[in-house]
Amino acid sequence: MNKWPVFSQPSANEHLKSILNQLKIERAKYTVFPSDDDLFNAFKLCSYDALKVVILGQDPYHTPGCAHGLAFSVPHGVKQPPSLKNIFKELLEDIKVIRLSSDLSDWASQGVLLLNTTLSVRAHHAHSHRDLGWEEWVKEVIQNCNDSVNPVCFVLWGNHAQKFESLIKDPRHLVLKSAHPSPLSAYQGFFNSKPFSKINAFTQTHFNTTIHWSDAL
Repeated sequence: MNKWPVFSQPSANEHLKSILNQLKIERAKYTVFPSDDDLFNAFKLCSYDALKVVILGQDPYHTPGCAHGLAFSVPHGVKQPPSLKNIFKELLEDIKVIRLSSDLSDWASQGVLLLNTTLSVRAHHAHSHRDLGWEEWVKEVIQNCNDSVNPVCFVLWGNHAQKFESLIKDPRHLVLKSAHPSPLSAYQGFFNSKPFSKINAFTQTHFNTTIHWSDAL
């Protein structure tokens, strides 16, 4: 899938098979988000060879119509969740960019991996799939990112994402850490952390380009 090594590594594949088998049982009993078609959108839209940035979330939105396989993103036309509103507020304050669309697919297509540490969730039950084994599989994804031939900027918002920092060992990479953009913590260090200008400085240095953060519509 876009040449991501994790999909061809035997140990990761066995792990993923186990998760998907459990997920099949879950879907037979409950409503689960995102759909099977959207489950790996982060990897479909962001090529491994083009990887520049990893933004690490926690688990998908558990309300209907929101989760579509990209961390923090919701389909265009869906009301912006509070965390995404705060991300866009910081985007405006940091680099004066106004963004209207809640669908971040265009970020992904520019080499931004919008990755949750749990890729599925039962409807209306946050963190309900944290015991399916996703986090162990995602550790292998982070190791893929660490092994990238390109330098990568890792954006770790909140304590949960920061638990994965120990997997980022290559000194070429940049790690940005702050509070989570959730309304519960955004004022504790997310606002005014200026992640977008820092990412742009990094990508300009290493790729001679910046991420186009504004709407692609």
